[in-house]
Amino acid sequence: MRKAFRQLAFYIFLIGSWQLIASLRIWPPYLLPSPGNVLGALRDGLTDQTFLVATGISMRRIALGYGLSVLLGISLGLLLATNRFLEESLGGFVLSLQSLPSICWLPLAVLWFGLTETAILFVVLMGSLLAVTISTEMGIRHVPRIYLQAGRNLGARGPRLFWHVLLPASLPHLVSGLKQGWAFAWRSLISGEMIFVSLGLGHLLMMGRDLNDMSQVVAVMILIMALGQVVDHVLFGRLEHSIRHKWGIVSFR
Repeated sequence: MRKAFRQLAFYIFLIGSWQLIASLRIWPPYLLPSPGNVLGALRDGLTDQTFLVATGISMRRIALGYGLSVLLGISLGLLLATNRFLEESLGGFVLSLQSLPSICWLPLAVLWFGLTETAILFVVLMGSLLAVTISTEMGIRHVPRIYLQAGRNLGARGPRLFWHVLLPASLPHLVSGLKQGWAFAWRSLISGEMIFVSLGLGHLLMMGRDLNDMSQVVAVMILIMALGQVVDHVLFGRLEHSIRHKWGIVSFR
């Protein structure tokens, strides 16, 4: 209850400050719209279903791209953690690629796949794949050796050792990487949609900019933040809470 009250008080203060600055007319309305104008743009976009259609398209893309990055990232991280040759040869290359901003993959995506859905999915995949890979590798490397010995003594080998020992023991690191990978994938998607001429939330941002409609731009930004918050709370928040409860991890809050 106290947390909800603090959040409500913060947003009331934020919106009030926004309204005050907008009313001072320091910047013209087309550069800094008032909260009422943004609310009107948000209402119009939901009423004519433009925002709903764009949200559906963006969520479909993020589901495909992020889902692939999770599958490939966990597999690659497992290989790097269990194969010394791959870790010594490919490991450093993966770390260096992780330092690249996701926007760097856009020129390659356009050249390789053209202005297509595949190009957007490629950008999303590359934006989150490496974060998942590195977190999986680090999680498996931090599994206590005694867990592996106990699993082998009980007859676990190969895939069974991974599913019943390595994966559960590395979950705290893995979930952190999945959450980071989701954030990278979401940013990569919006960046890709801002450049490609295809309907999506990123495309609506560019439409607002081209039309000098800052109310629409801010409304879409709020929608993007709200969707990210919902996914983080519903999916990762519950998963992290379950892991903390299972492992007895203390939350210092």
